[in-house]
Amino acid sequence: MNEPPKQILGVIGGLGPAATARFLELTAQMTDAKTDQGHLDMLIYSFPEIPDRTAYILDPTLESPLPAMLRIAQALTCQGATQIAIPCFTAHYFIDALQAAVPVPFIHGILETVRHLQENGITRAGILATDGTIRTGLFANALKEAGIEAVLPSPERQQGIMHLIYQNIKAGLPPEMERFTAAWEELRGAGAQAVILGCTELSLLKRNHPLGPGCLDAMEVLARESVLRCGKPLKPEYHCLIT
Repeated sequence: MNEPPKQILGVIGGLGPAATARFLELTAQMTDAKTDQGHLDMLIYSFPEIPDRTAYILDPTLESPLPAMLRIAQALTCQGATQIAIPCFTAHYFIDALQAAVPVPFIHGILETVRHLQENGITRAGILATDGTIRTGLFANALKEAGIEAVLPSPERQQGIMHLIYQNIKAGLPPEMERFTAAWEELRGAGAQAVILGCTELSLLKRNHPLGPGCLDAMEVLARESVLRCGKPLKPEYHCLIT
């Protein structure tokens, strides 16, 4: 009997570096492995010099991050990757162009997050993410197509989330949790049954701070799907990721 082909996960990393490290931590944490050999084989290409994704989306006259991501995707393909993940949801704006350039399938973290909400009966979901992700409707459009109503922060709360992501977490400074709490309470007060952490920097926040019930970390969904796509067993406690 022929064994299934060996799966190797390629990771376009460095967007930002701490988020990539958290993604790797999550895949190891979620895999039901008893030995080193039971974990995922990975090719990790961490390149923090990739231009900022939100900055380019908001101002296309700036340098595009796409060429650098294309080079990395092609390099990962040449080195044997059979699946590719990008631990940055704003970068999913470019995923169709990336997929068109390489034969290796990308794991679409946004679509998988929406599918997870569907599977768990969520019909109204809040979104916390970068301006680039919000303005391009990456999560909102996918939610709409799935019949799930999207709830967005007010401009004031969105500004607070951007400050938290860029001036706190990406800058390596302690998070101003009151900014997160204000946005979280606004979305939950508007009827969101679950709130999506739609930026990988916010996953770092969840690791260090209890965020309460009704939270879905999209990077946890991406890590979970990476484990499954690579044919590894998942620990039972990670079948549902909504707190």
